[in-house]
Amino acid sequence: MVLTEDYIEIQKTQKQDVFESPDFYQIDDLLTEEHKMIRDAIRDFVKREISPIIEDCAERCIFPRYMVKKFGDVGAFGPTIPVEYNQNGGLDYIAYGLMMQEIERGDSGMRSTASVQGSLVMYPIYAFGSEEQRRKYLPKLASGEYLGCFGLTEPNHGSNPSGMTTHFEDKGDYYLLNGAKMWISNSPYADVAVVWAKNEEGRIHGLIVEKGMEGFSAPEIHKKWSLRASCTGELVFQDVKVPKENLLPNVSGLKGPLKCLDNARYGIAWGALGAAMDCYDTAKRYAQERIQFDKPIASFQLIQKKLAEMLSEITKAQLLCWRLGMLKNEGKATTAQISLAKRNNVDMALHIAREARQILGGMGITGEYPIMRHMMNLESVITYEGTHDIHLLILGNEITGIPAFK
Repeated sequence: MVLTEDYIEIQKTQKQDVFESPDFYQIDDLLTEEHKMIRDAIRDFVKREISPIIEDCAERCIFPRYMVKKFGDVGAFGPTIPVEYNQNGGLDYIAYGLMMQEIERGDSGMRSTASVQGSLVMYPIYAFGSEEQRRKYLPKLASGEYLGCFGLTEPNHGSNPSGMTTHFEDKGDYYLLNGAKMWISNSPYADVAVVWAKNEEGRIHGLIVEKGMEGFSAPEIHKKWSLRASCTGELVFQDVKVPKENLLPNVSGLKGPLKCLDNARYGIAWGALGAAMDCYDTAKRYAQERIQFDKPIASFQLIQKKLAEMLSEITKAQLLCWRLGMLKNEGKATTAQISLAKRNNVDMALHIAREARQILGGMGITGEYPIMRHMMNLESVITYEGTHDIHLLILGNEITGIPAFK
């Protein structure tokens, strides 16, 4: 189903986003003026474009496809890519993180659309692609003319991507690609897919597969209770002839996709913080307005305990994200450090969503408030890009030097 412009404008007149960001430790003082300007611009964009329609999109399981171009216009796609390939690029990782925070404050599915495009499609083409590939694809992905997706997870290989069975053969003039990928954000509408597959020697490489190639299909996954405003699907390859110039030439092995996932997980750490902030702000506002026993429920000790613990966890997560962003800017952030942030912040956000739902009581399960939507979305976020437990094992390996997952 497609949302009409008239319908969108009606929704915008009916709902108003009054979010106010918590900043208990004055984190803004650690940001540059450019960071704050970018953050505020994306916050205004979310309030204007996403918040008025997102509850209806989630309830009806509609992906607002027109948002892809709007994301491109506002510079949300690949902002760390150099300006020669992205006219809105050239930003640092703090700016990128703040953008993901604000977009996921609006909705996790919308942040998934943006971070897949930037971290999992544009980043590998920039980092591992040829100059011709960069110039062909990156400007169109940055502007939103193209939508991209990332093919790594398979029906039988999720946490163990090295076991993938998708493969390609050298046929002289082209590569012949066969296999399937599962749980792929953006895939039903994607114009290009960065697909990871094994060659005849079992070595993993990245291929750029374009929509319309014979034998390539991307069926949508339906009946989701999470990320309902995001499009999710499969990638199916049946004797797909991929031109040889579509092979990413500058990486081989699992390190290629894993480096992409590091960037995506970094963005998720910031994004989950945004979802937590939205739940906290909603719960605080409701508690101050909801009257029981002749006074607002915010006056009760148990409600104050919940709010105080929410603010404490959000503040810790803000400092965690800021420090990790500084390490990313310096090229020092490790996979284990990113895993810690992704694991901690998503778990924190999910806990806050559940506590906020309790503060709202029965109203917390309705579409009048964003709590239940955030909670359902975060159930996916805690699983994708490395499950909660896999990130624990990555940290355990870092601590002990012993890989528990091999």
